[in-house]
Amino acid sequence: MLSLRRHASETIVLAAPLAITQIAQLAMQVTDTVLLGSLGEHAIAVGGFGSKLFFTILILLQGTLAAAGVLVTQARGAGDFGRIPVVYWTGFVLAILLSVPAFLLLSNVEPILRFLGQPADLAHDIGRYEAIMRWAAPAGLIGIGLMRGFLSALQRPRVVLVVTLIATVVNGFLNYGLIHGRWGLPEIGFLGSAVATTIALWASALALLAIVHLNASFRKFVPPARLSRPILVEIVRIGWPIGVTHVVEVALFLSTGFLCTLIDLATAAAHQIAISVAGMSFMIAFGIAQAANVRVGYWAGARRPDEVRRAGWVAMCITIAFMATSGLVLVTFPHPIIGLFVDLADPANAGVISVATTLLALAALFQVADGVQTVASGCLRGIKDTGVPMLLATFGYWGIGFPAAYALAFYAGWLAPGVWSGLALGLIVVAIMLGLRFHLRSRGASRPLGDFALGKTG
Repeated sequence: MLSLRRHASETIVLAAPLAITQIAQLAMQVTDTVLLGSLGEHAIAVGGFGSKLFFTILILLQGTLAAAGVLVTQARGAGDFGRIPVVYWTGFVLAILLSVPAFLLLSNVEPILRFLGQPADLAHDIGRYEAIMRWAAPAGLIGIGLMRGFLSALQRPRVVLVVTLIATVVNGFLNYGLIHGRWGLPEIGFLGSAVATTIALWASALALLAIVHLNASFRKFVPPARLSRPILVEIVRIGWPIGVTHVVEVALFLSTGFLCTLIDLATAAAHQIAISVAGMSFMIAFGIAQAANVRVGYWAGARRPDEVRRAGWVAMCITIAFMATSGLVLVTFPHPIIGLFVDLADPANAGVISVATTLLALAALFQVADGVQTVASGCLRGIKDTGVPMLLATFGYWGIGFPAAYALAFYAGWLAPGVWSGLALGLIVVAIMLGLRFHLRSRGASRPLGDFALGKTG
């Protein structure tokens, strides 16, 4: 039996590059928005909305591909290395197939936005933006959706980290050059951001493919293999609830942001500050969740239920410790943090600063729950349990969290603190339910041990 210290050290070593990779990917999106700022509000609105829409669609479809990583991890744990190439090539073909609906949806953004009542000029320009970004759909699904999970399952996340960091720099360089016509590049305004991101995503995907297929240490895992219909069905069955869960959570945060805009501009600005700060901490928790997914899946494949439990609970304890420490920083130093976003000396910002200070205190509470629920979800994916967790998350977010946020904000009169209190309540409920789910599923593993390897879910 592995010691708790070894579980902790191996989880941290695996989680660190995964977390930095997530931060780098977020930085790519932030870079797009920042560099569009010089073109005015319209360009920011087009690029910001266009980027969020593209990556939201990608998140939904990537969830399905995440199941391929689970199968690879369990195959490693079971010592069934001959299964890995079949999973890889089946996942690769699925990534190509999934890019088709993404391409079609992004091709019809303008008429959809017009139908929803958006201004004609905004809908037209967002449609032009997505007409470029749609060509990045296969790259995003292969590079981010398949290869990241595949390499993490092989416990080689540093490869993904290095490629993502380089892609982020390339994206920033091309963004500036194509937006403003620098360094001999054509000046194409806000569309330059879409072109730059498309190139960066393709460069990242091709680099990862080259590394896996040309490097001898990886090539042994991806020799030509016949596609497997049962594995394809298993990937889809396990994976689609992961994508839905991601979208359900993203939709909750977008909706609570919308509620804050209904209060006033100061509240909306304060919400963006607090959610941006909390989002950085969440990237660390998400990296730990990915590491927990790999480690739990490995021990599940090895048919070691005792190590499945220990790997999962150690990851959750690490997350609680980190998020609690991060929360303490938010409570202790709110003004220096807020000062990174607005001028503290400007009287015009007094309302934003006051609300943001309160929201950061609430963020200290909810981010602990947010971290636990995402890691518990990662642990459950490691044992191929995704359907019930999807339902639990949907109930917690939309059956409890959003109604509570709306009621506390507008009926109880708590305004912004009410929105965030409801958000915290929903996350706490989901964290408890998913933690309990993992406890029950892993405790029962000593009896139906084969469930982990055969993909049965409760």
